[in-house]
Amino acid sequence: MLPHRPLGSTSAERVIRVLVVDDHALIRAGVIDILEGTADMHPVGAAADGHEAFGLAIDTQPDVVLMDVAMPDLSGIEATRRLVADEIATRILVHSADTSPDLVAAARAAGAAGYLLKRGRSAPLLDAIRVVHAGGAIWPDGDQAAGTTPAP
Repeated sequence: MLPHRPLGSTSAERVIRVLVVDDHALIRAGVIDILEGTADMHPVGAAADGHEAFGLAIDTQPDVVLMDVAMPDLSGIEATRRLVADEIATRILVHSADTSPDLVAAARAAGAAGYLLKRGRSAPLLDAIRVVHAGGAIWPDGDQAAGTTPAP
């Protein structure tokens, strides 16, 4: 488990707690590095598959789960469905290189708050996490919740 970073000097300061789920170790490590360098976010854990993600989400109670789709044993879509069905108090942002409209629709049907394409840039990822954390939704097909912007 990752160490917990202090929230800061004021009680009004709120750090977004993020669970990173991806079967590729390099992706997990890169996203964690990005989050650790961001003042308003903190990685609370990392999982390599949906089963591990489910257990860590229960243990760490993240604000946002950044969920890959294609993983061994339990897909990100099924893990999302289970987290939502068990009423785990977290928002789920699916993060995938797959642009299939069927996968986007499956993520939406499973209860994800958004679907962001892996593009290799950190700013859109961080912005999407903030939007989802604030209660918004972000989808690559342009069907956005009020006050949000289309996924890059």
